[in-house]
Amino acid sequence: MMNRLFGKPKQESNALQTLDKLNETLEMLEKKEKVLLKKAGQEVDKAKEFTRAKNKRAAIQCLKRKRLYEQQVEQLGNFQLRIHDQMIMLEGAKATTETVDALRSGASAMKAMQKATNIDDVDKTMDEINEQTENMKQIQEALATPIGAAADFDEADLEQELEDLESEELESQLLQPATTAPLPSVPVPAGRQPARPVPQKRTAEEEELAALQAEMAL
Repeated sequence: MMNRLFGKPKQESNALQTLDKLNETLEMLEKKEKVLLKKAGQEVDKAKEFTRAKNKRAAIQCLKRKRLYEQQVEQLGNFQLRIHDQMIMLEGAKATTETVDALRSGASAMKAMQKATNIDDVDKTMDEINEQTENMKQIQEALATPIGAAADFDEADLEQELEDLESEELESQLLQPATTAPLPSVPVPAGRQPARPVPQKRTAEEEELAALQAEMAL
């Protein structure tokens, strides 16, 4: 149990320490490479000076040292390449390990959740929800049922009263006199005033006919 708890952090710590060590070594090699390149350049400058001074032997010695420096630079480049390769592999292994650990943790969590929640618990929960829903429906129906004086009202009497009101409204509309359309205006010559029409009293038959026309218009 203790190995499971402290084994993985220890391995992760070792991986981080190794990466730090590789980075330090890589920085050291890069610094040495810069120094060797600088020395090689200096040997080239010396060789040029000896060439101008007609000292061929000294110039050749400078070029030999330059090549030695270049060989060391090439060797340091190979070391750096191997370190980069090692770092890439180590970082990839670290990412793979973390991914596997995450997947393992997810699988364990899902397994624990399945154990905590089985099908019987789900069925029981759904039964409780359905029961509460049915109880709520009954409560709402009970609240919607009229009580007291409102419960004594007869629906048939209320419908009959509504029909009586509709009949009275229709009868009042039939008794209203129909509005006659205005007569077309007749052009009057200039200087003459139109004579006012003499209102004629309508007979009972005409009033009944107008009421029928109003009913048909409605």
